[in-house]
Amino acid sequence: MPKDARERQILDKLVLIRDELLLLKRDRTKYIRTQDVMVHYDQLVEQVMHLNEIRKGEHKGENRLDKVLESCFQLISLFFMTIGRTTEAPAAYALTSTIKRLLDHLTESRLFSAKDLNSIADTLGKLDGILKNTNSEHSPYLVELLANREELCKKMLVDLRKQLDELEEPLQAVYERLISILRSMSLANTKAKFSTTEVQKLRANLQEIDESRVNGKFVDKEGRELRGSDVVSDLLQRCLLWSDIVLERKGVIPEAFKSTYDTLIGIRNELEKLSLTQAWSLRETDLYDFQRELDKIDEARVDGNWLDQDGKPAELYVQRTLLYLIRRSYGYIYYLMISSEPVSEALLPIYNQLQTLKRCLIEVKNSGGVSSVRELYPYSMKLNSIDNMRVDGKFMVGDDIPEGQGSVSELLAECFDLNYELRLAAEELENGGSDSPASTTAQTTTT
Repeated sequence: MPKDARERQILDKLVLIRDELLLLKRDRTKYIRTQDVMVHYDQLVEQVMHLNEIRKGEHKGENRLDKVLESCFQLISLFFMTIGRTTEAPAAYALTSTIKRLLDHLTESRLFSAKDLNSIADTLGKLDGILKNTNSEHSPYLVELLANREELCKKMLVDLRKQLDELEEPLQAVYERLISILRSMSLANTKAKFSTTEVQKLRANLQEIDESRVNGKFVDKEGRELRGSDVVSDLLQRCLLWSDIVLERKGVIPEAFKSTYDTLIGIRNELEKLSLTQAWSLRETDLYDFQRELDKIDEARVDGNWLDQDGKPAELYVQRTLLYLIRRSYGYIYYLMISSEPVSEALLPIYNQLQTLKRCLIEVKNSGGVSSVRELYPYSMKLNSIDNMRVDGKFMVGDDIPEGQGSVSELLAECFDLNYELRLAAEELENGGSDSPASTTAQTTTT
């Protein structure tokens, strides 16, 4: 607990803000409104200002207040995503937390691919743009905190890239393949029904790579040892050892760690489902509970490993299996965050319908269009019904104007344009050629 009485007062108010945010998160009877989120955000910023005045830039160690403050910012960040304000500084907080956690694990394991780093680099680039364009309505404390986090993540990313750059180009493809095989084995190891055949096939791929070496080295066509051969050979041996262990254990976890394993399997499976149906079923604030549970398990490690009730560390098989599930789950959370649409959950049903319509129209166009205008009637009727939902050009929910109006209207316009192009082409086809009035109209429109 904070020793300063003033900090304890702030802590009490932060606990109240956090509890109200949790209640708002759990309420499924109505969608989350922007004004509800902003009230709590303003309250949070006010407490941060008071805290800064008390500490005056000096911080003598972390206490309970810092933990609760972090929870509040994490929740507010996910709420900003939920209401569609994904391009504002508060929305970046939860994402930077997840990126930092992913980079910590990649650094610890030294097992990552160029694709992993490229994705994170792209996301950090977008966050950089958000922070540079942020306006004065957001807390300077938050903006500074995010900038420092982003800078730390960039430095970690540079260090990880250096490890890949040590590999000569031909070996980078081999390294990527080994990482892919290793992850595939770990996935097979955590399936509900263990498949020996699946793991044996993956091991055969490893043996094929092993046989491509010359005297235990990776060499080029001239027989010259490639730079980074030892690093890739070491990874190959780790993969072969892991395949032996997995084939021996067949997915059976000791009773001492079964509870933790079952929890992680449940989280991984739930997040996997959400990644497949997120457009229709995800409320970003739901990720808070997954994150908290994962953080709790991850931070329970001692010197990188878990201990049983007697204080004995988990064996290698258990440690790697649990770490795989944690990292996989963080990966899903990261994917779900960067996939968050800049639209309020109130408008998501309309937005998702338009996304589906757009995909259908593009598919129709790419497959040669339609033979008659009549075939477009279902699309036209659906588009018109959505367009008719607008009041003075806005999609309303009661008396509210939810966030994301521009994104939905833009998507609706794209669908209308696609539908119009297909109709013109169908009319031209029906009228029998380029001399038809429809063709002339199409040419005039294009010009």
